[in-house]
Amino acid sequence: MILLNLCKSYGERAVLTNFSAHFEKGEISALMGPSGCGKTTLLRILLGIEKADAGEIRALGRPVAVFQEDRLSEPLSAIENVRLGRKDATREEAVALLSALGLSADAEKPVRELSGGMRRRVAIARALIADADTVLLDEPFSALDEDTKAEVLEFTRTALAGKTVLLITHDIDEARSFAGNRLYSFLVHQG
Repeated sequence: MILLNLCKSYGERAVLTNFSAHFEKGEISALMGPSGCGKTTLLRILLGIEKADAGEIRALGRPVAVFQEDRLSEPLSAIENVRLGRKDATREEAVALLSALGLSADAEKPVRELSGGMRRRVAIARALIADADTVLLDEPFSALDEDTKAEVLEFTRTALAGKTVLLITHDIDEARSFAGNRLYSFLVHQG
């Protein structure tokens, strides 16, 4: 995925100024930067939720995202929410992903009854089941305790092997564990 000179402003406030980056196809990369520097705006542009004022995106493929907020359907079960990630996803596939993420006992519950960490894992499972080439993760592990985070991070990294993945995070240890040495400082690419 190649990003060339992306620009985005909200009124007088420039959020992205000539942002350029090359994220290798089939590789996991991490993007870091301070709060408010435009990381989530970049994700929204990549997903087509917002339009860049200028610049170009090449070779994005079919994207899927895990947002900072879960964006789950409250009355549906964890299984049903995961199956929303892909039209032909089977119940068995959803159950297998939820089990691998430590949610087998809670798979039938409506997500409104799940804790924040459980909901994060449902959102991650929904992205993992999707038929996507590019996976955009906006602080996906933030609501998880340290032990659960380590397990979910490792499972997610393994499950995404071969896909182009961009992890947005504030946690340098998380970035290194997930992306190895493919770390990008957001400020390096600005202006």
